[in-house]
Amino acid sequence: MDAATKSEASSLHSALRHKFIALAGNGYARSATAADAVAGVQPKLVVEPGTAQELAEILRLSNDAGLAVIPRGGGTKLGWGNSPAHAGLILSTARLIEIIEHAWADLTVTVEAGCTIQRLQEALAQHGQRLALDPLWPEKATVGGVLSTNDSGALRLRFGALRDLIIGVTIALPDGTLASSGGKVVKNVAGYDLPKLVTGALGTLGVITRAVFRLHPLPRYMRSFSVSTADGVEMQQFVLAVQNSKLAHTFLQSHFSIDASPVSDILFEGTEAGLNAQDTQLRHLSALTRIAEATTSTWTAREELWASADPATTAIAKISILPATLARTMELVKRTAKEHQVGWKTLMYATGLGWLRLEGKPDSLRAALQTLREELQGQGGSLVALYRPEKMPAFDAWGDAGDALPLMKAVKQQLDPKHTLNPGRFVGGI
Repeated sequence: MDAATKSEASSLHSALRHKFIALAGNGYARSATAADAVAGVQPKLVVEPGTAQELAEILRLSNDAGLAVIPRGGGTKLGWGNSPAHAGLILSTARLIEIIEHAWADLTVTVEAGCTIQRLQEALAQHGQRLALDPLWPEKATVGGVLSTNDSGALRLRFGALRDLIIGVTIALPDGTLASSGGKVVKNVAGYDLPKLVTGALGTLGVITRAVFRLHPLPRYMRSFSVSTADGVEMQQFVLAVQNSKLAHTFLQSHFSIDASPVSDILFEGTEAGLNAQDTQLRHLSALTRIAEATTSTWTAREELWASADPATTAIAKISILPATLARTMELVKRTAKEHQVGWKTLMYATGLGWLRLEGKPDSLRAALQTLREELQGQGGSLVALYRPEKMPAFDAWGDAGDALPLMKAVKQQLDPKHTLNPGRFVGGI
């Protein structure tokens, strides 16, 4: 970029900043700092609008000026995906935190995108209800961020994924339109099921400003157990036996690692009498395994995969497999890790989704991830790299999108033709 072009860009950013200040208020539009970098790319400005209308207008101005926009909630998963092709503006939802309507009699809630999951759950609990969702870091993760990354945990076994829980959404499109679909409709976008479309889209189609969820009652009682087995084959037999039984379990997850025998955690919810019956049936079903009351770490097992990780030597990936291939997949991970001399640890849900942590030299991590991705894709599974060390050789976060990519690009072109939102971060460089 020559001196004249740099001067023109600087004047543009200065003029936009003044417009943003006029919209959001003094103190809510500032120059970005090193702490605002997104996957190694430094943005120019950070703006925190106070209303959905302000957010939509700021997005429109950015789109007209050719400024790339990176939506940000709590920032807990901002590094997921590929590095942005460029980043001009961080558009924060930090001030959009209101719980607009809790229709407790109808088991629904309407909430702004910047509200944290923990704050939402605490409010719902006052009426004995919950959003049946267990994302990472709920004290910081926001509604919009969790939806954009499609982050759900082991509870999806009983209550479904985010796409099953969300019934309405409002998003700001790059042209400044506030579009709604589903519950509490204000304006519809014909032909699109927006709630499902934006869930997991990594903020590449629009900026979520509010969402409507279906709720579930809080359980009266809960009881959880940890079940130990000798190896992966025995663990798979146990998991499949539970899934094929009449047990009414809420979640079922299995831990595997390089230096320990497999352990599964199972959670039951209900009345005392119901829990006693489930306890008896579980012990009868798993007579050849060791059962103990689960520890409190059961609830944070996924977060522990991220904890105490050396960012220079750790990679973390989300994998999907067929539940019937659990033992074979764990042998694949074990064999691949040994071949490339990396440590490993996994947490697998009974749904076939799981989390993999690898530790080793950056070159070895990349080689292991590539091998695992190729093997899993060949078996109908997938591997998405959520975290990679900075010094690891280039590795696409998503892998092959298959036949869905042309349709995904067509939707992107329809809703964000200038590629303003999160350019290059999603599947296929969308």
